[in-house]
Parts: sequence; structure tokens; C-alpha cells
Amino acid sequence: MMSTSHITRRTLLGAAAALPLAHAAKAAAPMMGASAAIHRRVALGGFEVTTLLSGSMPRDDPHSIFGLDVDAETFSQVANDALLPTDKAQFFFTPTLVNTGKELVLFDTGLNPEGITAALEAAGYTADQVDIVVLTHMHGDHIGGLSGDNGTTFANARYIAGAVEYDHWAAAGNDGFDSKVRPLAEQTTMIAPGEDAASGITAVEAFGHTPGHMAYRIESEGKSLLIAADFANHPVFSLEQPDWEVKFDMDKPAAAATRRKLLDMLVAERMPFIGYHMPFPAMGFVEARGDGYGYVPESYQLRL
Repeated sequence: MMSTSHITRRTLLGAAAALPLAHAAKAAAPMMGASAAIHRRVALGGFEVTTLLSGSMPRDDPHSIFGLDVDAETFSQVANDALLPTDKAQFFFTPTLVNTGKELVLFDTGLNPEGITAALEAAGYTADQVDIVVLTHMHGDHIGGLSGDNGTTFANARYIAGAVEYDHWAAAGNDGFDSKVRPLAEQTTMIAPGEDAASGITAVEAFGHTPGHMAYRIESEGKSLLIAADFANHPVFSLEQPDWEVKFDMDKPAAAATRRKLLDMLVAERMPFIGYHMPFPAMGFVEARGDGYGYVPESYQLRL
């Protein structure tokens, strides 16, 4: 007589073999395509800080943008050492929302109204809740979301811009500025480095990328964070190579000097920062690496 366990095992094996082949086919899950979150919120003292992915796109030939003053061999070696391709780079466009508990402050607006409003809504907000829009500088990927076919995006907001930056573009005959920023002049306050955009939010001089480009220091209950905008536009090809020339830096020596100044500050203070073009969620730290610097993406430090 066979044991019960032996019979059960034989029965199960036979039953599995008898399953129709069609069953296996039905079990195959469909390909879903790549996915990504478009907001990330953390606490900073009594504030909430939310990064908003308003857009992302690949760009061909990153050496035509970064390291204009280095040869192809040097660029390729740096890319290979960082496990990065040399033929493409992924660009990210990341406005930041700071809720101070009294005001909802948005830093930059992305490429277009559709991108910024979608990211705001994914994070639980609407455009008409924004009280203040701060423009770090006037490049099109920062002012593009201010208005569109449906008019002004942030119906209840006032605006803040650096005086040096505003004056430069006001005299430049730039279509983007003239269509997006100039119509908001009566609602715009001009400030200088060291002045406050709102309580706990102070402008930091970061000239070079554009004539009046500014970063902003956020402080609440002893915690600090730098909204660094475009002082460094890539974690390797710009931040880790601060002296490399970058296509979009209007004053390249000044931009390099600004990078080193802000990187030294971030290292010394162990302060987190948000970089507009850093890989989303665009939050990280800077560490000293010999005579240079390294980018350390935020993992869970700002969750604690």
C-alpha cells in the first residue's frame, strides 16, 4: 500500500501536468512602461518643502552642453567613471514649493503651464493656492509656466525677482521675458541678495549662469536648505566638475566661481540643497572629495 504523502505528491504532479497551455499564457502580465513620481514632500522645521517634476527629457550629445573646454577623451573618461553614457543625458525641470504655514511659495514654474499645474495637482495643490512665485532667473524653462493660452497660471499670486536679473532681461529684447514676465510687472517685487522673499526665505547671490541668477536659503526651526536653481546643472558634468564650461552659463568664469562658492558652503554646513536640473526628486548633499566635490542624493535624511 502506498503512503498518503506519496499518493498526494503523485496526484499533485499529475494535476499540474494536465493544466492547459492557455493558462500559462493568461498569466503573462502586460508591459506597463517606465514610471516616475512627480512630487516629493519633506519637512524642514516647521515648513513643508515639495519638489515638483514639471517635465523631463533626454538630450543628445551632453558634451555639447557640458565641458565645452575639455577634449572628448576627458569627457568620456569622466562619464565612464560615473557609469554614465556619453551620447545622451536626461534633463529634469524641478520647481519647488515651500509651505511656510502662512504662505505657499513657488520657486520657478517649469516649461509650460500644463507641466507645473499637473505636478502641483499630483502633490495635492492647485495653482490658485500659490501666494508667491519666486523667479530665480529668467531662462525659458523657469518662466514658461507663468502663463499660456488660458492666461495667467497663478491667479492669486504676487511675484518676486532679483532686481539685477529683471533689469537685464527687461533691456534684452527677449521674447520669453516680454511675453511671460513683463506683463506681471505691477505684481512683481524686486529684491537684492540678502533680502527676504518671505519669512525664512532669503536671497543668495549666485550670479554667472545669468547676470542676476539667485539661489534662496530656506530656514525654519534651526533647519536649513538651499534652493540652488541652476548653479550646477548636472551631478557629474557640472557639480563634480565645477570648472568645466557649460553652454547655458552666460558668464562662464563667474558661473564657475559661484559653483565653488556655493559648493564650499554646502560642504561646510552639511546643508541639503535642491538643484533644478538634478535627477528627480532633485534633493541632495555635497561632500568634499579630495580637492573636489561629490553629489550625494538624499536618501532618508530629510524624512527623520
